[in-house]
Amino acid sequence: MPRSTPINRRNLLRTSLGLGLGLAAAPLLTACGDGGAAEKSAAKSSKVLPSTVTANTVKADLPGTAAGVPNAFYSYPKTPVRSVQGTPLKGAKTVKAFTETYAPPAPARARNAAWQAIEKRLGGTVDITAVAADDYPAKFSTMVASGDLADVFMYPESGGVDHKASFLAAECADLTPFLSGDKVKAYPNLAAIPASAWQQALYGDKLYGVPVTRYGTSGAGFYRHDLFKEVGVDSLDQITDLDRFFEVCKELTQPKKKQYAIIAGATSMLAMSAGAPYFWSMDKKTGKFTADLETDAYRSAVEMAAKLYKAGCYYPGTLAMSGAQKAQYTDLFKNGKGAYVYDGMPAYLQPSSGYVDAMAAIDKSYDVRPFVPVGTKAVTWTDNATLSESFVKKAPKARVEQILRLLDFIAAPFGTEEYTLINFGVEGADFKRDAEGIPVLTSTGSQDIGVPWGKLASGVPALFSPTSKDAVMYAHEAYTKLVPKLVKSDFLDYTSPTWDSKGYGSLGTLKGDGLKDIISGRKSMKDYDALVKDYLAKGGEQCRSEFEDAAQKGTGK
Repeated sequence: MPRSTPINRRNLLRTSLGLGLGLAAAPLLTACGDGGAAEKSAAKSSKVLPSTVTANTVKADLPGTAAGVPNAFYSYPKTPVRSVQGTPLKGAKTVKAFTETYAPPAPARARNAAWQAIEKRLGGTVDITAVAADDYPAKFSTMVASGDLADVFMYPESGGVDHKASFLAAECADLTPFLSGDKVKAYPNLAAIPASAWQQALYGDKLYGVPVTRYGTSGAGFYRHDLFKEVGVDSLDQITDLDRFFEVCKELTQPKKKQYAIIAGATSMLAMSAGAPYFWSMDKKTGKFTADLETDAYRSAVEMAAKLYKAGCYYPGTLAMSGAQKAQYTDLFKNGKGAYVYDGMPAYLQPSSGYVDAMAAIDKSYDVRPFVPVGTKAVTWTDNATLSESFVKKAPKARVEQILRLLDFIAAPFGTEEYTLINFGVEGADFKRDAEGIPVLTSTGSQDIGVPWGKLASGVPALFSPTSKDAVMYAHEAYTKLVPKLVKSDFLDYTSPTWDSKGYGSLGTLKGDGLKDIISGRKSMKDYDALVKDYLAKGGEQCRSEFEDAAQKGTGK
């Protein structure tokens, strides 16, 4: 399985302020580009999106779908096939890359067999500066301010610069001439990336970024199926509405056993179950935008969260935890202290530290499975199309093509030779195969693969676990239920400068703090309208105006 962030600010709806409230973490905003000149709202032109050609390299045990269900695998190819021919960087000068990492620092090239093997296949040298994820926004800001951009760099997950469109136009290569339409077919692995991921990299009628692709949706968290079964719920389909969910949670909460229904928060899941939109909804007939806080569905989810909290269903103290304390509250769940936790799907099958492996090591009776929104009104949010995007510094045509060939190599699909090198390293030196032919990292390999190639580009990750076929099946089953309920996030089709600068920052902080006050009982639902009014006054109304203006202008769509 690829090394992907176990929790990221985008795919978990910025849980660092909400622990499942579905709220925004404050980004580091650094003015650059035009130095503060006003930017305009704009419609993103789908006409320039790359064509999507499904990769057909390794046959899946549980096939994915064109709609977005990922491929799932029970085993690993004994002889990985090549997805990229030749040497993509032959004759190129050294490529400098700048990206984040969640892994400890990897050994340098001279002591890293995987790094050396990858560069041998590339036919060139790639110098990667990897920065710890928590420090990355600040380091990124410093790089931008210095004017010394890397050749290719990952944009911070939680925000990077003010006036982003101006920054891209001034400093980054317009990739439209290289990737738009069928032109992307020159890069087969990039061509397999779905349109929903490319949409995030559009700015008006230009394509600037290459997606670090994810699953389309983060899902709705995880639950202990064994505990739910003890209270008579063998299938989530039996939970027909949020009132039934409340009754189930009361039964699951047993303080004498230090067991609670919910760890940290559940508002995002409750909001999806109630049919609430992801941040904004758009009326197709009128072009009017409505913030999630303004909808009856979101209000009902907050009311239910407050009701659950008042009933004692939350593990004490976890609602107040910040994203920096994620390991603390997820460990409570892994150690059997709760029946439900809100976290992103990438964390489910992650080797060793993911929910499946970590909980099996604690108690094999723990049956953890992906949760799906419940009830007849349930929807799924399109909140995990990408982790982020990588951008290419302005350069001559030949140089841009070299870097795109590098990103095409990195985006190789599961089970290919390139994927194996990036995720497992060199057979013998970095990994050995077990009795079933599945790569198992050596102690050296665990360090060597710490180079975060996958934070520069990625196709849709596959579902795979070397330890549990059942878990692979559960994940695939969850996606077959989640994907048909996906609701399009129309606001992502448009650019709002105010949303780009405040939506995941100051507005998210305001929203998160206000909802925690209401859910915890420090304030009541009578204060909800005041929160909505404050949210709109401090930027939400301006965002709405810009989205509506862009939609009205949207001739390019």
